Amino acid sequence: MDRAELATFLRGRRERISPADVGLPAGQRRRTPGLRREEVAQLAYISTEYYTRLEQARGPRPSREVVGGLARALRLSDAERNYLHQLAGLPPGPPPGPPREVRPSVQLMLDRLPQAAAFVTSATLEVIAWNALAAALMEDWSALPPRERNLARRAFLGPQAPGERLYGVSDADEFARSATARLRVTAARYPGDPGVTALIEELAAGSPEFAELWAAGDVQTTRTLRKSFQHPVVGLVTVNCDALDLTDQDQQVVVYTPDPGSPSDEALRLLSVIGTQRMDVPT
Repeated sequence: MDRAELATFLRGRRERISPADVGLPAGQRRRTPGLRREEVAQLAYISTEYYTRLEQARGPRPSREVVGGLARALRLSDAERNYLHQLAGLPPGPPPGPPREVRPSVQLMLDRLPQAAAFVTSATLEVIAWNALAAALMEDWSALPPRERNLARRAFLGPQAPGERLYGVSDADEFARSATARLRVTAARYPGDPGVTALIEELAAGSPEFAELWAAGDVQTTRTLRKSFQHPVVGLVTVNCDALDLTDQDQQVVVYTPDPGSPSDEALRLLSVIGTQRMDVPT
């Protein structure tokens, strides 16, 4: 264990993270940049005294659980996480589960795309951030518990009726194949993660289509450049599809944009006004 370098590394990583990055209020003026020691300790689920001793190069060798907690609290990359393990005298373990925290700057970007439907998915295809137009076009994820915001779960297990496709999309079969391949890659990246394992087992048990695709063993994902939604209020909406990878977070930003001046452009403008109201349902 390299106590001196461990202390320097922890201090450097702590000082580069702002409270907003981890969802904490900035509070009063801070004497030093980044998080306070007690904030890191809180995020890592360890005592402030113990963390302070680590930064002062006088703490005992941390356990694997403590190192994992520090890696999550400090938002370390895979390379940094492995380096932290080495400094602590521990062989690097498997990466922690897929990140679900969305950087505030990413959410701000979504909100500043008022004419595009945009959302963020985790490595398990859970929708973890979105803008108002995406909710109006697809569904209001804020009305669902987090567990039900998973696109793979909703595509393979409902709530759509048998024979129908989620959101009435034109590329349902392609999405099913790509979603399965993406989950297979995720399972290899996070071996033994209980959330990933439970999701795959649930899909395999509840969907013969998923079970068949999973048995095929494909890991090649395909990207759809254009797709259509059959919306219950505004009808057919055709959009261009772009997916931007946030590699450091193992997340993906999906952006749907219509052709300017097209009927779909007008439909999305109408959706931006009516939002998630269900005007097709009698009141």
